Amino acid sequence: MKKIRYIILILSFWSCLKEEAIPVVVDFEYEVINNDYSVPVSIVFFNRTEGADQYEWYFEGANLSRSVDRNPGIVKFNKKGNYTIKLTATNIDGSIDSKILKIKIDAPLILDFTATNVINTFSPATYTVTNLSKGATTYKWLFEGGTPLSSRDQNPKEIVFKEPGEHKIELEISNGRETYTKNTSVIVAPYLSTDFEYTIAFTNDDYQIPAKVNFTSTSISTTDYIWTIEGANITTSQDKDVEVVFNTIGEQKITLTASNGKEIKSVSKNITFLKNTNLREFKDIKLGINTAHKNNSVGSFFSISSRKVYTKQEITPEIGKTIDLVFYGLNSTYTRNQFVSPNQLSKTPFDNIQKPKTTTFINTQELCNCPDSLTKKQFDEMIDDAQLTKLTLDTEDNLYFDNIVVPRIILFKTQEGKKGAIKIKEYNSNGENSYILVDIKVQKEKR
Repeated sequence: MKKIRYIILILSFWSCLKEEAIPVVVDFEYEVINNDYSVPVSIVFFNRTEGADQYEWYFEGANLSRSVDRNPGIVKFNKKGNYTIKLTATNIDGSIDSKILKIKIDAPLILDFTATNVINTFSPATYTVTNLSKGATTYKWLFEGGTPLSSRDQNPKEIVFKEPGEHKIELEISNGRETYTKNTSVIVAPYLSTDFEYTIAFTNDDYQIPAKVNFTSTSISTTDYIWTIEGANITTSQDKDVEVVFNTIGEQKITLTASNGKEIKSVSKNITFLKNTNLREFKDIKLGINTAHKNNSVGSFFSISSRKVYTKQEITPEIGKTIDLVFYGLNSTYTRNQFVSPNQLSKTPFDNIQKPKTTTFINTQELCNCPDSLTKKQFDEMIDDAQLTKLTLDTEDNLYFDNIVVPRIILFKTQEGKKGAIKIKEYNSNGENSYILVDIKVQKEKR
């Protein structure tokens, strides 16, 4: 009897177990990392299955084809295509369920392009774009300030930018799920502008022939130059800058024609050259007395080549070699004055200079008894070196003069043999800073 009861209890328990078996409900989700569906694609799967204790994943086309883990982690796909993902789950009760999802993996989406100018970047500038993108199905181009302004072609035709400056080129590509944008800029050079400047040589700044002139192009957006020059030793040139010597008196025309392969423009200027008088003139030159020179207020040393007056502080060995005229004034009373040769400074309170030049002076025509003379009227009317050429200036006068005779004409001959005259116009009394005011006329070249 007990045995029968035991069997009945077991059957009853087994019946209860069968009635309480847990069913398996398979479910899962996935997330594409960075929402990037273009290979390589990384996907993480989230298992939402209920009632199971065993799992079997199948990943078609993935680097991991099968897994029995509940959560298989990150699965990678390296080839485009439509793939099946299947999860089958079971439990101890023998319950089983499956779920299948389809995943579309896209080809790599690569964005790239180049922009290349045709001929050159001078306005109007033509550009071509080369689309190097891959995996896209749609294209959207924007050409800032260009013609056309936009395009949806994979490979647009030429784009023309007329306005100088920076222009942005932008490309947006998409495969329907992802969109990428890239932009670059091109610089369009200014419109062609033609102009030039010229500088006449320092020694020819009186525009007397022969005159050396340097022409410098200030043109913009230019590649080629053609100079046409009248009256010079060089009449044509294709250099950007050119130096010429004019030998013809009168108005001479200089023309620069510039081009850049798209435009040609010309500009002309006229320069008037004068007859060569072989006479250089300096007006209102201040020469200080001894103390003014030493105090560095008004110099006593004059260089014809640099056309400058120098004080004691300004005399360097290089400048010293260029000094032609030295005025020695004892004090502001002007009772003892003399023009001195630079190589005779030891006879004055001035410091000696290195490698001094030799200049011959006639300080007092009225006392010299020299064969050479030049009146104030002749000095004032001198428009060329004819009067100076007549002078010999072979006799030197080392006499002093005072300020009684005004104006006073002093004659000289430089070490190079250039003859000249000084007209003292004014004796300015200002204590230690006193100075004389003079005009100087001297030959440019020895004759």
